[in-house]
Amino acid sequence: MWLAHSFLQTNPLTSGSGLLHIFDGGLKGVAGKFTGVTLDKIRAMPEVEYVERDQVVYAKGEVTQHGSPWGLARISHRNKLGLSTLGDYIYESRGGEGVDVYVIDTGINVEHVEFEGRAHWGYTAIRDGYDDDENGHGTHCAGTIASIKYGVAKKAHVYAVKVLGWNGKGSVSDTIAGVTWASNQAQAKAIEVIRELRAIGKTSHKGSVSNINGMHFAVAAGNDNKDACNYSPAAAELAITIGASTVSDGRADFSNHGQCVDIFAPGLNIKSTYIGSNTATTIMPGTSMASPHVAGLLAYYLSVQGSRTFSPKLLKNTNNPVVSNWSPTSAIMAVLPSWMTAFIPASFIEQIIPASESDESFYNADGTLDVTQFGGITPTQLKTALINLGEKNRLSALPSNTVNVLAFNNATNAEGNPWY
Repeated sequence: MWLAHSFLQTNPLTSGSGLLHIFDGGLKGVAGKFTGVTLDKIRAMPEVEYVERDQVVYAKGEVTQHGSPWGLARISHRNKLGLSTLGDYIYESRGGEGVDVYVIDTGINVEHVEFEGRAHWGYTAIRDGYDDDENGHGTHCAGTIASIKYGVAKKAHVYAVKVLGWNGKGSVSDTIAGVTWASNQAQAKAIEVIRELRAIGKTSHKGSVSNINGMHFAVAAGNDNKDACNYSPAAAELAITIGASTVSDGRADFSNHGQCVDIFAPGLNIKSTYIGSNTATTIMPGTSMASPHVAGLLAYYLSVQGSRTFSPKLLKNTNNPVVSNWSPTSAIMAVLPSWMTAFIPASFIEQIIPASESDESFYNADGTLDVTQFGGITPTQLKTALINLGEKNRLSALPSNTVNVLAFNNATNAEGNPWY
């Protein structure tokens, strides 16, 4: 509800009581404030098709952020940046609304003013670790994902999952523990939303629908100018692996490449949030700066699903049953290459993953959550849509076996102008 408070002096959902409106045109129904008992009686009436909770709407669509980092400007324009577009980020104002992003890294400076209270500490996996970002890498990534000035999805919430220490290093087991925690948290939220929807009926609110979607992973290709297929997690089959591009639409000379790279995004000299104070910023290069552009873009797409920016047509014929079901186990498999998962004993995974509520109808027999049953977007669907929307053949100096696709938020039309 804080979004509504940003634009309205009073909350239209909490003012007034009883019967407020009667609709007797093409749409027949009533609107008002009712007790739970009254709602149950209304819901039980045979002539009532469904009961839906009211939502706040506001008149605001695509907007332009002037003076934005070049990376944000690039993902919102179809063509190479010029003097007139270099600092202009065009985006859907709802971008990221209702979406949680788990930053599995060194932590986040959650007190940074750029997050506006949307950054939270989630979980510390490393032993003897502090609930703080002692390195800065995770904070920088989180800022590119969701900060108000440097972020792609400015309404998303980010959660710190600390699996790397002050030196940027960590163990595979801590990473698995972090992924497991994030998956369990996200799955619990999805179940909560599904139960709520069952109780109140249909909803068109993207903030609620977003929480039903599966987990979508964006990972860095690596910074050694080598084949990404030889790196983890870049070689993971189900994650989205991102290479780094430059302001002149070239491949950053450090960026890994090859068949395991799915898409490129800005990754050279990226300014974002940092540690040391609640206003600190810094500039960093790397595919780790490119991947949060895509992570933010995934959150952005999930929040605007069904709009002109992200049409449901983009999701057709891309459902893969292998990844449509959601569980902590599938999340682990999504971010580790097959050669690595082969060395992880099933008993270890079973120890860190609690039993699911398999008696609920939104679970499959094997305990996984089927997101497609409730209109959720699977990782394969979103990955395919992301690549289909990406700008093709824009990058120069790419090895022959590397995809030439640049991330794009689809906020501008074929002429390069905003949709509004």
